[in-house]
Amino acid sequence: MNSQELLTEICRYAEDRKAGDLVELDLRGVLGYTDWFVICSGNTERQTKAIHDGILEGLKHEHNVLPRRVEGVTGADWILMDYLDVVVHIFTPATREFYRLEQLWGEVPARRAQEAGGG
Repeated sequence: MNSQELLTEICRYAEDRKAGDLVELDLRGVLGYTDWFVICSGNTERQTKAIHDGILEGLKHEHNVLPRRVEGVTGADWILMDYLDVVVHIFTPATREFYRLEQLWGEVPARRAQEAGGG
């Protein structure tokens, strides 16, 4: 599975769990350790966990792909899933506003998942 296919599948699973404000940041040529950041929100910590579970289970069962590491599931206000070529950040709205990852990487190409046709 190449990075574009992985990105598409991650976005699909996140959307299935009603992830909000889904953004793809294209980091190819900028970072050496990943191609894409996927940033999305869940309204509550329960929803961020559900988004995490949807991505994890979907990729595991349909594609036999597991993340290299996962952080933040316990607190669930910021869950990071590292799939090497794609790093997923799932935030609660307040935590997303506080860290502002989209602004930090403001110079890289970004698109809303809906603009990309779901991925």
